Amino acid sequence: MTVTLSKEHFVYAMDKDHPPALHVSSGATIQVHTNDCFEGQIQSEDTEIDAVDWNRINPATGPVYIEEAEPGDTLKVTIQDIQLGDSGVMVTGPDLGVMGHRMEEFQAKIIPVENGKAVFNKDVSLPLNPMIGVIGVAPEGDAVSCGTPGAHGGNMDTKEVTTGASLYFPVFQKGALLSLGDLHAAMGDGEISVSGVEIPAEVSIHVEVIKDRPLPFPFLKNEDGLSILVSKETLDEAVDTAVELMIDFLQPQTDLSLSELTMLMSAAGQVQVSQVVDPLKTARFFVPNQVLEAYSISIE
Repeated sequence: MTVTLSKEHFVYAMDKDHPPALHVSSGATIQVHTNDCFEGQIQSEDTEIDAVDWNRINPATGPVYIEEAEPGDTLKVTIQDIQLGDSGVMVTGPDLGVMGHRMEEFQAKIIPVENGKAVFNKDVSLPLNPMIGVIGVAPEGDAVSCGTPGAHGGNMDTKEVTTGASLYFPVFQKGALLSLGDLHAAMGDGEISVSGVEIPAEVSIHVEVIKDRPLPFPFLKNEDGLSILVSKETLDEAVDTAVELMIDFLQPQTDLSLSELTMLMSAAGQVQVSQVVDPLKTARFFVPNQVLEAYSISIE
């Protein structure tokens, strides 16, 4: 049985004190309707920056209370399907993204979705890569804005968070309090302008609680392998932490010494960049299935 959660139920921060919009049990399937990251405020390319309420950014639908989830558990969220809206929007401007220091004017761009592509202009139509920008649970301490990523997930802006992937979140609060939003029709690694093709969507997810399985940061498993997603103040720090935490996760499941495993990861692992424009930067370290299967390594 699938339950539906309307986009009218949303939060601007992930917070243990938010009342749940929905209660489900482990094993539930949920159809989640989401706003775009601007909450529909940008409907025209003539929109000026002063017309945008920047306190209404990145609304995440939720939170969802999963009955069995307790601190120290892991919440597995499998993305079963993403259905995009008909049109998206992108923005850039002064002090936004990597190039914002060279921008003099705010610009919004409406991007229709037609025939399975994002129509950027008359010359370029981009293949869709529907993905979830914001997804996470209530953090351990104080509330965290939906625009900021962290150990709880949040605005990780990772293009692999898409159909077929399973995310594994550390649970910090009873019920986990899962929220998601900020869907993109297309986004490249880095999200350098401060936006992907921002779009409303409907997302089908399956949730499952894994008891007594603490994790330091979110992990992602897909058909290619396993990644850890780490957000820190600098990209250097995010990369170093992701590598070290992944090696700490892998080593107890192998018979390799630290030096051997480090060499194996240098040969087969991949440092990848998710986003470089949020208050914290997000990097991921990826391990291919060939290595996982050779040592029967499992995230579950």
